[in-house]
Amino acid sequence: MEYFTLWNGVQMPALGFGTWTLRGQQGRECIRQALAVGYRLLDTARMYENEEAVGQAVKDSGLPRQEVFLTTKLWQPSNSYQKAKADIDRSLQALGTDYVDLLLLHEPYPESAGMYRAMEEACRAGKARAIGVSNFNEEEYNTLVKQCEIRPAVNQVESHIYYPRLALQKAMAAQGTRMQSWAPFTEGRRDLFHEPVLLEIGRAHRKSAAQVALRYLIQNGIAVIPKSVRRARMEENFAVFDFTLTGEELAQIGALQGPDSLFGWP
Repeated sequence: MEYFTLWNGVQMPALGFGTWTLRGQQGRECIRQALAVGYRLLDTARMYENEEAVGQAVKDSGLPRQEVFLTTKLWQPSNSYQKAKADIDRSLQALGTDYVDLLLLHEPYPESAGMYRAMEEACRAGKARAIGVSNFNEEEYNTLVKQCEIRPAVNQVESHIYYPRLALQKAMAAQGTRMQSWAPFTEGRRDLFHEPVLLEIGRAHRKSAAQVALRYLIQNGIAVIPKSVRRARMEENFAVFDFTLTGEELAQIGALQGPDSLFGWP
């Protein structure tokens, strides 16, 4: 496993496991399998309605709490300082822990400043080791940075080979914020798994197109959180730390990028 050091010294795994859509007993089993494979970052959110399943899967795994990096997010129903403060505690209760490793604001909202203030208080109180945002473009990010006291450690956004957003990453990195990708495989909006450039590069390293796509982001300093319900795919996605893309290969993949989001984000 490779790690990225956040601006406050917290070590965040470069590769994590996304839990969106994973609920109930089946979701718990998928998450438990991911932990057995070796994943140590689990990404959830109040929006996903599965914090209980994530927390129970961690408990079922038998792993010490400090070995699992837990991320959760506040969203629109927590749309005030007071609501956000209460919902942070609800998330901790649902997860069965007294702290999360990363607490994010799921999207930019009109009430973002108040919600983020509650997150800052949670961070100071030890309820979150790091805080940040998700789905903020550069303008939205800069607006929040001017208002906050604890700058975001992470901005989790759409990022993949067709829309890596390296300019946004560079701008945030100058202020100490790490980018994390929530859609490294485009969620089916492009057939990345049969992309000729990735397949050709993969053959040179005996890797799949998916592994090359993840490696491209990680080598560019972008953390990734792919999701799968199949253990074989979990293992494949995890095996991206035993090869390195050359400068020429990075350039070939970089030529695939376009100017627009595949999800309609501004």
